[in-house]
Amino acid sequence: MILSTKNEHKVNEIRDKLRPLGITARSFQELGDAPDVEEDGDTLEANAIKKARAFHEKYGMPCLADDTGLMVDALNGAPGVHSARYCGVEHDFAANNTKLLNELSHIPWEKRTARFITVLALVDEDGSVFTVNGSVEGIIHTELKGVQGFGYDPLFYIPEMKKTMAELTLQEKNIISHRARAMDNFIEFMKTRFSLA
Repeated sequence: MILSTKNEHKVNEIRDKLRPLGITARSFQELGDAPDVEEDGDTLEANAIKKARAFHEKYGMPCLADDTGLMVDALNGAPGVHSARYCGVEHDFAANNTKLLNELSHIPWEKRTARFITVLALVDEDGSVFTVNGSVEGIIHTELKGVQGFGYDPLFYIPEMKKTMAELTLQEKNIISHRARAMDNFIEFMKTRFSLA
C-alpha cells in the first residue's frame, strides 16, 4: 500500500498500525516522486479521494491518502476544506493562526467550539474507493499555547485534557487526535472488509 504523505511521523504511525494486519505500507518517496494533485475539492473527502486516485494511477498499487480540516462553529465551519491555506498561502501556520484569532476576537469562550476532522481514503488495487473519518471536539483558545505539533494545534483546546493539542505529549496525541481516531476506524474497516486478523 502506498501512503501519499511526506510526513515521516505519519508514515511510521500508519506502518505500525497496519503491520499486525500483514499489510506493508510504503511512502511514495520510496518509489519516486508524487503526482501533482491540486486539492480543489469542496470537501475533505473529495480531496482525500483525489489524492488517493492520483497516487493509485501513478503507481498501480492500493493507496491511502488523507485530508484534514478544522471546522469552527462560529465561522460556519471555516476554515474547513481550506484549513491549510486559510490566510491565502499554503501551510503558513502562523498566518493561519493569526487570521483565526482575529476572526474570533469578538466571540465568547463558550461559542468558540470547533472540531478537527480527518478523512482517510483508500483506492484499492481494482480502483474501488473507501473512506473513513475521525474527529475530535474542542474549543479555539484565545492565545497560542504549547509547542508540540503544527498548524492549529496551539489554538485547539481539548476540555477533557485541559490542554491544547500543542500541549499534549505525542503519546496523548496519538490516542485522542482526529488522525489517530481515523486510523483506528481504518484498521477496523480493513479487518472487516478484508477479513484480516
